[in-house]
Amino acid sequence: MPRWFLLTVVAVFCWGLWAIISKLIGESVTAVQSQALSTLGLIPVLLALVRSKKLTASGNRRRGITNAFLAGALTCAGNVAYYHALGAGAKASTVVPLTALYPLVTIALAVLLLRERLNGIQLGGAALSLVAIYLFNVPSVEGVVNPWLLFALLPIGLWGVSGLLQKISTNDISGELSALWFLAAFAPVSAGLLLFQPLATTPTFKVWLLVAGLGLFFSLGNYAILLAFAQDGKASIIAPLASLYPLVSVPIAILLLGERIGPRETAGIVVALVSVATLAWEKPSANPSTP
Repeated sequence: MPRWFLLTVVAVFCWGLWAIISKLIGESVTAVQSQALSTLGLIPVLLALVRSKKLTASGNRRRGITNAFLAGALTCAGNVAYYHALGAGAKASTVVPLTALYPLVTIALAVLLLRERLNGIQLGGAALSLVAIYLFNVPSVEGVVNPWLLFALLPIGLWGVSGLLQKISTNDISGELSALWFLAAFAPVSAGLLLFQPLATTPTFKVWLLVAGLGLFFSLGNYAILLAFAQDGKASIIAPLASLYPLVSVPIAILLLGERIGPRETAGIVVALVSVATLAWEKPSANPSTP
């Protein structure tokens, strides 16, 4: 089994926990404040990356760092656009499913710009993963034509481009160095968010723990994704595969939060499992001695 696949599974697990923690925070702080305060959880990962001996470059170091930092900034910008959509009167149950389709952009760009090619089985797996994302996240298409639609569409483009830039950055620098600069971009954006919407009251200790965990699992997931890219993983496969984190969050929600799933979610789990198996399929090398 390829290493990039195992790293992507780690990302799916981390983001599955991230999704549960997001639910636990609830309305204790606003979405903007939650995004800003979650930067606290990035600190341990950033400190570990700074001490890493693998902050290397195999190509243009400046270009790789620029692409990684820009990817982080675009991710933050996508989050801000998402918050604007909610603030414009949109329902989270509509915006969240819509923005979850961002891998469509990454796949299209990777095929067009990076000339990535998928074998037939992997192509089917990529299609199935998008079907699974739809089943997990899109309950209906009602009400998508609304004034907030532009703000909901922006994250799809920004997060999709960010995924491509993450892959491109690992063509020049190591996954560790790319992760360092990707996560570093969140610091100035988070400071700006707190200036835009300062805290009215001091959060409780429980809230601080939750937002720290939110940032920690978010950063660990992105770290794993960048390492997967650096291990020759294709952006057109990793992007949809990593978006299947409901495979983790849904069972946890059922077992620990007492939530129920319907036929749609059940079908999503089955389709996701099939897509995971097919996305990992690599044709054997013609020369067994070739690594």
